[in-house]
Amino acid sequence: MKRQNINQSTLGFGSRIFRPFSLVLLLIVSAVLCHTASAQNVGSRPVARLVTTVAYSGPRKVTTPADWSTTSESPASPSFGDASVIERRAFEKTNQVRIDNGLPPFVWDADLCRMARINSENMARRGYFSHITPEGLRLRDRARAAGIHFSLLGENIAYNQGYDDPGAFAVERWMASPGHRANILYTGFRESAIGTFVSADGAVFLTQVFITR
Repeated sequence: MKRQNINQSTLGFGSRIFRPFSLVLLLIVSAVLCHTASAQNVGSRPVARLVTTVAYSGPRKVTTPADWSTTSESPASPSFGDASVIERRAFEKTNQVRIDNGLPPFVWDADLCRMARINSENMARRGYFSHITPEGLRLRDRARAAGIHFSLLGENIAYNQGYDDPGAFAVERWMASPGHRANILYTGFRESAIGTFVSADGAVFLTQVFITR
């Protein structure tokens, strides 16, 4: 989820001796200005990252604050009505994408939401970002541990921070990535859910799970 050439004849110093010096001075000034602009831009940008189950990889560490907290208390297997604002927004955005592509909308699966929430919280609290837990548990292992029977599973994960609409933004970025897009538009998936975990500093971890039983 998804890269200057300077014409010395224009320096205008009228002497070959001063031209190299003027070139060096110009390059130094340009470097300083570029560095300043880059530092200002990077510092103000929101943060986002995403991964799909198209390819598994080992757990990757991410920098996370020590004081994580859940957004709210919720039922063990939340219905769509019990879903958080971010979860509902991401689910509705996903279904709109499905409809726009001539596919039926997903049916909310409460058990998948429970499993997805656990995964998002686990990644946040333990400081990793992967479909595989530090113990080596993959998506299918986590589903079995949650008592979910399936014939096919899919999963998209993401985290972002600093966006006004984190649920919709995650779906937008998923759709810009071939692997994530394939999961969302796969005709074999009819049920899905999204589970999120929000940190004290506003960082949002999202897990989107798809199932065919």
